Amino acid sequence: MTKAMVFPGQGSQSVGMQADLAAEYPVVQQTYAEASDILEYDLWSLVQTGPAEKLAATEITQPAMLTAGTAAFRVWRAAGGAAPDQVAGHSLGEYSALVAAESVTFADAMKVVIRRSQLMQEAVPAGVGAMAAILGLDDAAVIAACAEASVIGIAEPVNFNSPGQVVIAGHNEAIDKAIELAKAAGARRALKLPVSVPSHSSLMIGAGEALQEALAAAVFTTPNIKVVAATDGGTYVDADDIRLRLSKQVYGPVQWVVTINAIIEGGATTIIECGPGKVLAGLCRRINKSIPARFIDSNDSLQKSLQA
Repeated sequence: MTKAMVFPGQGSQSVGMQADLAAEYPVVQQTYAEASDILEYDLWSLVQTGPAEKLAATEITQPAMLTAGTAAFRVWRAAGGAAPDQVAGHSLGEYSALVAAESVTFADAMKVVIRRSQLMQEAVPAGVGAMAAILGLDDAAVIAACAEASVIGIAEPVNFNSPGQVVIAGHNEAIDKAIELAKAAGARRALKLPVSVPSHSSLMIGAGEALQEALAAAVFTTPNIKVVAATDGGTYVDADDIRLRLSKQVYGPVQWVVTINAIIEGGATTIIECGPGKVLAGLCRRINKSIPARFIDSNDSLQKSLQA
């Protein structure tokens, strides 16, 4: 059996996450303590007590999710889990994947992510941008709705998460129009997401380009494990390639269907989501039902994944 591990990004956070794992594995709080030293605030306390609105703020969520993904991976290894053959991450989750592949230290990844979250938050004033999930509509119809809505502002498909699930982002008014058009085209649901930035849209080009300075200051090396890039399903090659891809992924769409298919074509026979929640495991099942998709969001799910 060959396995791949996938790491979630922004949106999978929740107040109280990983408390169950922390009760069994000291490495969880050790990882949060490492993060807190860099962040200069108590991340574990914030994650455990909230409030949820604060945890959902981009500048908090991104460091928290990098920490959560890394903590889950360290728990997996501490519990005797074997190193994966491939790793990938959804958006921000790519940083956790690169840490797992020993391509960058957790500390260096954290410094880049802190800057990434600041740049993305600053790129678009609050209330100007928006994101929405379109469910039950094929990709072509979503693309068409965005194109029609773009006459009043930017509206772009930014996350191709699974067949029938696409996230769009752009200017608030244009996203409202795209939602209206998607519903008229037969979407089962079309709803705005509670996020503070229009991630992966062209409104983030400036943020992605500005991130290059922080990426240049971080030490990257060739990954020890195959890292599949979520922008195109390609493979991360070396330090220069990593920096370029991480800069571009801020304003490029997440091609999650392409990514999971590339992982399966690369020989994976099981996929394990490494981080809080089980969003990616659910998406994996919708993309390809023949591949078992498991997750590590509690000690119970960890044990089941280890046994499998």
